[in-house]
Amino acid sequence: MTTEPTDELPDASYDVHPSPGVPIKAWTRGVPLDHGALVQLRKTAMLPFVHGWVAVMPDVHVGIGATVGSVIPTKGAIVPAAVGVDLGCGMIATRTTLTSHDLPTGLAELRTSIEKAVPHGRSDNGGKNDKGAWRSLPGGVENVWRDELAPRWKAIVDKHKTLGRGATAEQLGTLGGGNHFVEICLDTEDRVWVMLHSGSRGVGNRTGSYFIEKARREMERLDVRLPDRDLAYLTEGSTLFDDYVEAVGWAQDYAAWNRDLMMRAVLTALKKTKGIPQFTSGELAVSCHHNYVAREHHYGADVWVTRKGAVRAGAGELGIIPGSMGAKSFIVRGKGNPESFCSCSHGAGRAMSRTQAKERFTLDDHRKATEGVECRKDKDVIDETPMAYKDIDAVMAAQRDLVEVVHTLKQIVCVKG
Repeated sequence: MTTEPTDELPDASYDVHPSPGVPIKAWTRGVPLDHGALVQLRKTAMLPFVHGWVAVMPDVHVGIGATVGSVIPTKGAIVPAAVGVDLGCGMIATRTTLTSHDLPTGLAELRTSIEKAVPHGRSDNGGKNDKGAWRSLPGGVENVWRDELAPRWKAIVDKHKTLGRGATAEQLGTLGGGNHFVEICLDTEDRVWVMLHSGSRGVGNRTGSYFIEKARREMERLDVRLPDRDLAYLTEGSTLFDDYVEAVGWAQDYAAWNRDLMMRAVLTALKKTKGIPQFTSGELAVSCHHNYVAREHHYGADVWVTRKGAVRAGAGELGIIPGSMGAKSFIVRGKGNPESFCSCSHGAGRAMSRTQAKERFTLDDHRKATEGVECRKDKDVIDETPMAYKDIDAVMAAQRDLVEVVHTLKQIVCVKG
């Protein structure tokens, strides 16, 4: 294994794109890398503290702040907008002892049970969709907040008062909207899996936005010229940097607990669904962030690795790469490839914007694409239709040297936020 940054290896499965700064190594063979994303990546690569290169995953597309599907190792600084505002967003999946024969013939009732168990959607109409749910969830949720999260949150708010505004505990155990989902899947052995995708909800958004603005003000104060204002950074050793790391770590833990609580709620809903026999779960369970920052050691240095829409794929580590509604998803095992900073993609990746998807596809297109999946088939989910995403098989083929597939899953029920 190499221990220092090198040029492209002879048998490398990535392409190297030149930039005014460090190189860009992209695992995008066979999948599109649009010009806008490449422009955004080149700006990121110009930052003087990027360690070695920027690694690009095959689900890459333009993002807010930084490119989705990018892995950015930095020495002595973190870019808050690159980490984003959906702090700690990620996946959790668990296999059950059920098979497809144990499920109801019609899956609509099962979908309804999950929708009742896990509040979903945005905070419209006074937030009735996603507030107050945590008190009714199984598994000692109030203790999670009181013992695990509240004391640390209080310490953060004591330093940054404005972060204390708005709901925090009340959104534990809630899904949110957009591309967040709960799914029931079958693997190739006909075993039933529960899989879900969500993050740190409103408090993560508030925290990320707060520190992004703080970083911008720091750049103005220090008169630092940037390739893009979204690349404003905090310097290690400063009080703001330490406060940010503390707040991000807390939000990432909040997100992990949020997913865990929803998983408990879905499993409870399954057990209460008429006709489903007793079952167990947890023999194989996977949990991973894909929007986060972590301290790691790569190529002879301790660095901060920002994974913006990317999953850690260290040697032997399990991860989750979901497809779109109606497509396949994968439980994978990392190969620990040092060139990608031990990372892989976090999904299929958008092939077009939400607006473009709504303009291009009809309800009939969406119904055909999600045939056989019990899910919403209305105009409000057209932006999440499978055709709005890249081909998941091509994405997986492009990262063969990053992960190996352990289980292939096919969705049969999908609850969208």
